Amino acid sequence: SNEGRGYVLRRLLRRASRHGKLLGIQGAFLKDVVDTVIQENEKAYPELKEKRETIQKIVSFEEESFQKTIDQGMALLNDLIDKADSKVFSGDNAFTLNDTYGFPLDLTKEILAERGMQVDEERFRQLMQEQRERARSARKDAGADAWKGEGSAASGLEETVFTGYTQMEGEGKVTAIIQNGQRVDSAAEGAEVSVVLDATPFYGEGGGQVGDTGILEAEGVSVDVVDTSKHEGVYLHRAVVSEGSLRVGDVLTAKVDSARREAIMRNHTAAHLLQAALRKVLGDHVEQAGQLVNDRHVRFDFTHFSALTPEELLQVEELVNREILQAVPVSVQEMGIEEARKSGAMALFGEKYGDVVRVVSVEDGFSKELCGGTHMDNTARLGLFKIVSESSVASGVRRIEGVTGLGVLALLSTQAATLLDAARSMKVVNPMELPLHAQQMMTQLKEKDKEIESLNAKLAQNRLEGVFQNAQEVDGVKVVFALLSGTGSDALRALCDKAKERPEAIAAVFAGVSGGKATLAAACSKAAQQKGLKAGVLVKEVAQLCGGNGGGRPDFAMAGAKDQSKLDDALAAVPELVKKQIG
Repeated sequence: SNEGRGYVLRRLLRRASRHGKLLGIQGAFLKDVVDTVIQENEKAYPELKEKRETIQKIVSFEEESFQKTIDQGMALLNDLIDKADSKVFSGDNAFTLNDTYGFPLDLTKEILAERGMQVDEERFRQLMQEQRERARSARKDAGADAWKGEGSAASGLEETVFTGYTQMEGEGKVTAIIQNGQRVDSAAEGAEVSVVLDATPFYGEGGGQVGDTGILEAEGVSVDVVDTSKHEGVYLHRAVVSEGSLRVGDVLTAKVDSARREAIMRNHTAAHLLQAALRKVLGDHVEQAGQLVNDRHVRFDFTHFSALTPEELLQVEELVNREILQAVPVSVQEMGIEEARKSGAMALFGEKYGDVVRVVSVEDGFSKELCGGTHMDNTARLGLFKIVSESSVASGVRRIEGVTGLGVLALLSTQAATLLDAARSMKVVNPMELPLHAQQMMTQLKEKDKEIESLNAKLAQNRLEGVFQNAQEVDGVKVVFALLSGTGSDALRALCDKAKERPEAIAAVFAGVSGGKATLAAACSKAAQQKGLKAGVLVKEVAQLCGGNGGGRPDFAMAGAKDQSKLDDALAAVPELVKKQIG
């Protein structure tokens, strides 16, 4: 992970990888050390041997991931070091390396030390703090600030009795009304308040499950609850008084939005089934790294070192749906924490639990977890489960989003409508034939692109003679350069082949723009090479003038150009660059 013990371990692995490279070890090697580490420690930690394959996969993934980071960051770091005009490396540059390229500060410091330099850490930490403050500000909103004040105002109140595990409606006495962060005795119609009851069926946000919404009402009084939260055991019903006047001491009927709550319960039970399925398909290293359960979907983050394959996703989805179709009862028990652990119940790593915990079990043994959330009493009530997406959250952490019940129907209806629209646009009668028609269309487009490039190559060839006639003479070398719009890399290569085959000393640089992409190609004839010219050096210098990079052989080389607006100026500099190379 990127924090705590996981971050320390990641740093150790990365440092070991880098020092291995410094010792001359080529390629990934840390996974080969795993067996030795296991052998030395298996008596104290027998689980290491059981998870050997998983450990090797994670170590390999970390090493490969770090190598990509190193490759990207090292090129920039070396360039910045070469340009540095003092022994103190800019904190701004160190921050860019860390923030944009994932290049860790400790590694930057280590490499700089090898060059007799140091980094401006004070500036680096200032920029990191500013970034954290920006992120914090982005998360804030007026409602969040209000909650903070209301939470403080709730301090000292008796804990609310939660009745929502078994009912969605019940009576509660108003023990406090909080408005603008202060306790008040009453609230008039239209007031935005947080209401505290002595007992409530409303679930307060926690464990990744969102808070309930609904209505609090009595004769002549109606309060719309838009969210529910908890503060030290006190349930805060964030609400708007929609009718009448609310007073401390009023007895209200609390009615949870049952349709919304049931959708949340379906998704929460699905999260448990999903975690169990992931562990069966991927391995026991899978652990929950975060979740969000609301009425629309379940978002489940978990530890895993690589993207799931389509086959793995299908397996996971199928396992969950098999449990749903088997209509397995879901039971809840309260027990001591040690008893729960001995029973095999999964606990969230790093989470603090009380002496007595709540264990939610799918009774065929498929899933057993410690959980304070609300759930369906039978897997059949989920209806169906469908994975919507799988993605990366952070290095070593993946995310799956899924839907249940009517959410699956809505998803399939949307997908079917999209397919029909696409079929109509492509004039396909049967939407199931869309992949075939799309493939045929792609083939036709590729053929057209080849025809266009071939025609552009012929046009460029016709222009080539004119370009050679206008060549500039630089120290006995004919220097040719031109921007050829609509010319792709194949056509540029053909032009360079013609140029380098000529008997006289010729240095040619061509720029082509095709499909929104700019490519540079350079060629030096044998006679030009004998004067010290190298196409690889020439094209690299031209590319750098327009934000690109590249290189190649002395006779032929290619490069990319990021900033197309600078192509003309870069090409105009070719004669001077040739002169500099000849020396």
